[in-house]
Amino acid sequence: MNNASGGCLCGKVRFTAENVEHDFDTCHCAMCRKWCSSPFFTAMVSGVTFEDDEHLRIYDSSNWAERGFCKSCGSNLFYRLKSGQYFVSVGAFDDPAPFKLVREVYIDHKPGGYAFEGELLQLTEAQVIELFAPSD
Repeated sequence: MNNASGGCLCGKVRFTAENVEHDFDTCHCAMCRKWCSSPFFTAMVSGVTFEDDEHLRIYDSSNWAERGFCKSCGSNLFYRLKSGQYFVSVGAFDDPAPFKLVREVYIDHKPGGYAFEGELLQLTEAQVIELFAPSD
């Protein structure tokens, strides 16, 4: 794990992510598929620093998470738990070379039109919620 830079398509939002995990997830939930028009590929990081957040917009997508994107070009940048944990779009990083897909989440929501190669850890919606949802 190390730090890595990235940004949106138009370059108006730039960031540095801290402690980037190079093993990444793909999410098949309906919100991610709607937001990305595909599954959402994300790397967990310990934090993100934005150079300038003037073009950064946050969408409050559930009672426990929100999504960040560029208001100018629309690039999907991250999914963030309201507790502060970031999952950054793998495609937003400047160097995608070190990343490796290892896990599929919301596997019980995956449509039948595509599949990934190899042995991947697969978590259901219930398993993901147990891991990340806040306790009431």
